[in-house]
Amino acid sequence: MASVLLNNATILTVDRAGTVLEGGWISIAGGRIAALGPAGSAPAPEDFDTVHDLDGHLIMPGLVNAHTHAAMILFRGRAEGQSLLTMEGWYNAIREPELVMEGSDVGPAVELSCAEMLLSGTTAFCEQYFFASEITAAVARSGMRAVIAYGIVELGDEAHGLAELDKARAFIGQQRSSDGRIVPWIGPHAPYVDNSETLLKAEIELARAHGCGLHLHMAAGPEDNTQTLERYGLTATQALEQDGFFSVRVHAAHCLDLSPEDIEVFARAPAASVAYCASAGLRSGRAGICPAIALRDKGVTVALGTDNVAANNAYDMISEMRVAGLVASHRENRAQPISSADLVRMATIEGARALGLDGETGSLEVGKAADIIAIDLSGAGYSETPDIETLLVYSGSGRDVRHVWVAGEQLVADRKLVRKDLAEIRSAYSTTYEAFWTRVETARKVA
Repeated sequence: MASVLLNNATILTVDRAGTVLEGGWISIAGGRIAALGPAGSAPAPEDFDTVHDLDGHLIMPGLVNAHTHAAMILFRGRAEGQSLLTMEGWYNAIREPELVMEGSDVGPAVELSCAEMLLSGTTAFCEQYFFASEITAAVARSGMRAVIAYGIVELGDEAHGLAELDKARAFIGQQRSSDGRIVPWIGPHAPYVDNSETLLKAEIELARAHGCGLHLHMAAGPEDNTQTLERYGLTATQALEQDGFFSVRVHAAHCLDLSPEDIEVFARAPAASVAYCASAGLRSGRAGICPAIALRDKGVTVALGTDNVAANNAYDMISEMRVAGLVASHRENRAQPISSADLVRMATIEGARALGLDGETGSLEVGKAADIIAIDLSGAGYSETPDIETLLVYSGSGRDVRHVWVAGEQLVADRKLVRKDLAEIRSAYSTTYEAFWTRVETARKVA
C-alpha cells in the first residue's frame, strides 16, 4: 500500500488530551497512521508516494454512525406523518412494505447509503437489519468499516424466530472480513415487543458463544415496557438485566424513556453503550429525549447515530452532532450541557468504543487504522475561531468533506467516490427503488 503524507492542516486528533495540531501533518504507511506532528516538523515530501497539501482544511478521525439501517434508504420520504418509534407507525410505514422486500433490493440501496455516508465523512457505522449477507457484500464493495448485526424480528411467530436465529448463527460464522473492516453481530430488533423472552435468551447465548455484541432498540416507544411491567413489575431494561442480557456487549439505540434505575443497569454492565439518535427522536414526535448527560455522568458510553433515513432523513453526522447538542440543551434547560469537544468525541472515539473498535479507529494516533477525513474550511460559514470543535459542530456540514480514507485507502478524493462513480450507484438504485415500490403497491392491491 502506498505511503501518504497529509500536510499543512489543522489536525483534530481526538486523543485523550484533545490535542489539536495547527499546520500539522500525518503520515500513513501500510494502512495505518505512522506518525504525526505539529507545523515545522513534517518529514520530507519526496519520501512519500503521495503528498496532499491540505492548507485550509481540518483533518480529523472518520465519523462513526452508531445506529442505522442502510437498506431503509428505500423508505426515505415514505414515513411522513408516522412515528417510527411506535409499533403502529413502524408497522404501517416500514414493516408492511418490508414483507415483499427481496435480497436483490438490498445491495443497490446499501451502496447508495454507503456513498452518502462516505461523502459526508462517515467511515464506520453500526447496522441492524435482515438480509445481512447482502448488506455485508455491499459494504465490502464500498470499502467502509461496519459492525453489521443480523436483525431478528419474531412478532409472535416462534418458528420464524428460531429460523432467523439459525440464519444469524450462520451469518456470524461466515461474515467476519479478513481485513477487519466488517464485524458481525446479532440484532434483536426490539426486546419483548417483537423478540420473545425465550428468543432473547437464545440470542444471549449465541452472542456469548461467538464473542459478539447485541445491537437493539431500547426504551424507544410506549410499548417497550408494557409486557415486562405486567409480568415482572420491571422495565424492559431491568428485565433484560435479569435475563442476563447485559452480561455480553450491548449497544442500545434511542433509549428515550430510561428511568434512573435503567441508567444504573447500563452503568454496572461490563460493556453497555447507547446510540443517541437525536434527529430521529425529534421527528418521531415522542416527548422523551435520551438522557445523555445522566448516562455519561454514570460513565456509560454514549455515541451518536442517524437511525434510518426514513426517520432522520439524512446521514450527515456533522448535522447530527449539532442536533444532539441542541436537544441536550433543551432537555437539561441549560446552555451546552455537552461541549462541542464532547460531541465530536461522541461522533468518533465514543462511537468506536461502543462498537468495540476504539483500539482500531476513532482517533488519530500512531498505530491506529488510517480512517481519516479532510474537511474544507475555506468556504462561507467558516471563519477564525478559538475553538475548532465548535466551528465544526455548529457551523459545519458534511457537504464540506473533501477527502476520506479508510484503512489508508482513499475512498473519496476531491468530493468524488474513488471505487465507483456515484452516477452509476444512483442509476442502479433508481431502478431498484421503482421495482420495489411497484411490488409493494401490487401486494397492497391484492390484499
